[in-house]
Amino acid sequence: MSSSNQTAIAQSAARASSSTKGVWVGRVLSGFVVLFLIPDGIIKFVKPAPVMEAFAHLGLPLTLANGLRILLLLCTAVYLFPRTSVLGAILLTGYLGGAVATHLRAGDPLFSHILFQLIWA
Repeated sequence: MSSSNQTAIAQSAARASSSTKGVWVGRVLSGFVVLFLIPDGIIKFVKPAPVMEAFAHLGLPLTLANGLRILLLLCTAVYLFPRTSVLGAILLTGYLGGAVATHLRAGDPLFSHILFQLIWA
């Protein structure tokens, strides 16, 4: 085998290795996103006092909790499947953008209510 072929094989293996690492980094980061979003969707089933207080503070009727819960869980489910993950990411971006806009409209503090959501989303 010539040295140019060996070099090409080594470069190909290095690209595959870095590509595999990139895939796993993406999976781990996606896992963190899902670990934060699924409990948020599920907690709207129970409607504990903090959820009811947050809806009242934001000026949203509590009847919207079910719709928001379903929307969040559907967007997260679309994001979980590799074939539809790009669409899911776009849908989650819209959902979380709406959450940020709602908090801005309500005059919530920048770090605790808005930037914290952006950092973890």
